[in-house]
Amino acid sequence: MPTENTGPDRVMFGRGYNVWIMGIDGTWRRSCMLKGISANDAALELEGSIEGLNLKEFFLLLSSTGLAYRRCELIRVNGAEIEVRFLKTKSKAPTGRAANRE
Repeated sequence: MPTENTGPDRVMFGRGYNVWIMGIDGTWRRSCMLKGISANDAALELEGSIEGLNLKEFFLLLSSTGLAYRRCELIRVNGAEIEVRFLKTKSKAPTGRAANRE
């Protein structure tokens, strides 16, 4: 990815880091290389075609067990390279003792 679009807070990986993207419903998964990441977005290089995949929302799996992940949306595609934006999760209503104090 071009470095002129990266902010000062983006960490770039020289060799890349093996990660996966997976559909929200879990019906598809693709291997890819994490090239750069910040608190808000990431740059990925895909292995294989993304044709026919719903990339409006998907998960970026940072571990092989799926325990470390971020919910994403596609920003742009440039051949095998894509940029994604991390989506914020909806906050849950307070439960337990915090809810009882109100």
